[in-house]
Amino acid sequence: MEELLDIRDLKTYYPIRAGIVRRTKNYVRAVDGVTVTLKRGECLGLVGESGCGKTTLGKTILKLTDANGGTIRLRLSGSIDDEAGKDGVDLMAVRGRRLKQLRRKIQIVFQDPSTSLNPRMLVKNIVGEALSIHKIASGRKKIDRVVELLQAVGLNKDHMMRYPHEFSGGQRQRIAIARALSTNPEFIILDEPTSALDVSVQAQILNLLIDLKRDYGLTYLFITHHLLVVEHISDRIAVMYLGKIVELAETDALFNRALHPYTRALLSAIPIPDPEITRERILLTGDVPSPIDPPAGCRFNPRCDFATDLCREEEPPLRDVGDGHLVACHHTDAVASRYGFVAE
Repeated sequence: MEELLDIRDLKTYYPIRAGIVRRTKNYVRAVDGVTVTLKRGECLGLVGESGCGKTTLGKTILKLTDANGGTIRLRLSGSIDDEAGKDGVDLMAVRGRRLKQLRRKIQIVFQDPSTSLNPRMLVKNIVGEALSIHKIASGRKKIDRVVELLQAVGLNKDHMMRYPHEFSGGQRQRIAIARALSTNPEFIILDEPTSALDVSVQAQILNLLIDLKRDYGLTYLFITHHLLVVEHISDRIAVMYLGKIVELAETDALFNRALHPYTRALLSAIPIPDPEITRERILLTGDVPSPIDPPAGCRFNPRCDFATDLCREEEPPLRDVGDGHLVACHHTDAVASRYGFVAE
């Protein structure tokens, strides 16, 4: 499957300034050397604890936040990317008009629709704004396109003349999705799009996203901390810890044969809807280390039962253990042995 996005050694640091002249004293290493690819037409789930850098990674891809290093290459289809060639366009170097053109093809749906939608704008203007900015449609064609987008997300033309506060949370998120679809994107970042919704509404939005992915040929980066949600929608899952990807695999492989101790701990926290079935809960000791001063070696070593001197001294590379299953751990054999399977 063709790669749409290729990220190599991406770093995004936030400066910490102090003193009268506000000199930079240190950095928050929100994203610290992330390497990952997205294949065209897939949904890649990105999971991890709050503060691990998931949202910062998404914002960096969209250039809402500037990166400090690494490369982001985007390979779009169609005439908009003709000048980029077969290697795609380097998003780190794009500015001005070219960046505006590319943003037609990369969109985002934020976590809370009550804050991402302008409360003073009618729905027809919220969804149609990008059509005007990018000169895609105007006049009657613009209205027809807005109606088409609303119908695609389960709303109708009667909703155009209302304000966001007149809708439920699920309906507001449908409006946000319609807005993201307005420019005919190829790639959409979904930043915890269901976490602010009721459970029953979450299922409806997830099923809608799956249908839209199929109908429009979309590629998703689905950011969440809810493992059952990401299992339902994702083709592959990447696990992030303290600014780094520690494991990446196809969904079934990750849930059945996770090889990183942190991933095992996350999976053990998933509730089982059967009181007769029990699962060993892995309780992590200590707090997440500070991204300002991360520990040497493996960043998970202060909380890991498998940690040795090697883990405290040498950072494990993200290596392929077979079938595209990537793990950043020195002791995958020991993890596999403890949980009853053989590491490849």
